[in-house]
Amino acid sequence: MAPTKLPSPSPDDPLNAAWEQYCGPVLQRCPPGVTPVTMDQRLLDSRGPSDWVHTDPWRVLRIQAEFVEGFGALAEVPRAVTVFGSARTEPGSGDYEAAREIGTALARAGYAVITGGGPGAMEAANRGAREAGGYSIGLGIELPFEQALNDWLDLGINFRYFFVRKTMFVKYSQAFVCVPGGFGTLDELFEALTLVQTNKITRFPVILFGTDFWGGLVDWIRDQLGDTGKIGAADADLIHVTDSAETVVEIIDAAQQTIHTKSIAGGTP
Repeated sequence: MAPTKLPSPSPDDPLNAAWEQYCGPVLQRCPPGVTPVTMDQRLLDSRGPSDWVHTDPWRVLRIQAEFVEGFGALAEVPRAVTVFGSARTEPGSGDYEAAREIGTALARAGYAVITGGGPGAMEAANRGAREAGGYSIGLGIELPFEQALNDWLDLGINFRYFFVRKTMFVKYSQAFVCVPGGFGTLDELFEALTLVQTNKITRFPVILFGTDFWGGLVDWIRDQLGDTGKIGAADADLIHVTDSAETVVEIIDAAQQTIHTKSIAGGTP
């Protein structure tokens, strides 16, 4: 639809003139008889309806604030590994103790442990790291149902937006380890695989812990995606599967060593 053409103002009558105003980078033209309002006036004027806090431009500022807060809080954390897993994992179960063991092994190897900050497998990995004297981090998310940060954190941050939180997981981790989990764990798994496959992140191990739990998925990826050409021949090899916490650390250490060697040689990892 063509824009409405403003009437030509009469030079003899200011009320008939069309106002032209720049609001930052935005040009606005007001129809005759309408007095423009500046940004300062809107900021300092008496309080009006609060709907503006739910508008998209305001959300952009909140998103920006979340990035700034996350980057500031995590900028100086030591090298870290993120452990994903189900919030529904029961304390004392095999999966809980496995995640706890992984957290312990990573801490003893000098890695901070990052999780989604919640209960279940996340709590277990954070607990293992803290019990081993390591640094334990939780990146929580605002959900419609209550999910508080667990009690085993040295640093905890709650986010409103999943995509901001995902950026923090990737930016401040040297690897992802997935213990048995549900949709959230699968979401993070395939996000990481896509980033590695497309070279958005390099030398980033993605490790699945629990061959019985993950074996069917890995077979499906190889048979249905690999054999039908939906992924490249080597893409399935981006996934490591193990039942050993020590092997988890060995895989991550090997990737770190490769990065270090290429850095010394002046190459690109």
